[in-house]
Amino acid sequence: MTLARISPDDARRLVEKGAVLVDIREPDEHARECIKGALNRPVGKLTKLDGTGSPVIYFCRAGNRTATNAARLAAAANCQAYTLEGGIEGWKRAGLPVVTDLSQPIEIMRQVQIAAGSLVLTSVLLGLFVHPAFYGIALFLGGGLLFAGLTGWCGMAKLLARMPWNRRATAKG
Repeated sequence: MTLARISPDDARRLVEKGAVLVDIREPDEHARECIKGALNRPVGKLTKLDGTGSPVIYFCRAGNRTATNAARLAAAANCQAYTLEGGIEGWKRAGLPVVTDLSQPIEIMRQVQIAAGSLVLTSVLLGLFVHPAFYGIALFLGGGLLFAGLTGWCGMAKLLARMPWNRRATAKG
């Protein structure tokens, strides 16, 4: 099942008439940047939206998660439901306001990408200029990322989530 897509401007008009915005991103993403008044209901934990009655407009960062999970999102809504074209990024491109809290850490998955990318680059450079044994670090990281992609369990993300700079976003969500 697919949900009707709605432009950011049409979504804003619908929200002004009582529609509910539902952010399906993870709590750490929502804590750093959100649309004012949007409910945060991560798609992985969403089963039913209770008591909305008003139209629901689902959104994620760019629209991919809402498109991928359209059937699940439609089933969770007990009313008319839409997906926001372009997600929160489309909302911003349309010049509509968002609430940004730069004191919140960047999203865990971006932290994983930065850490893994930095470690792979460093290990390759060390392998090239110091000793070939350093290539083993890149091999280990590649295996870990493959395992995370296949199983949905990422050890690096779990470790990063426990870091002191991430505790506020996790507790808030």
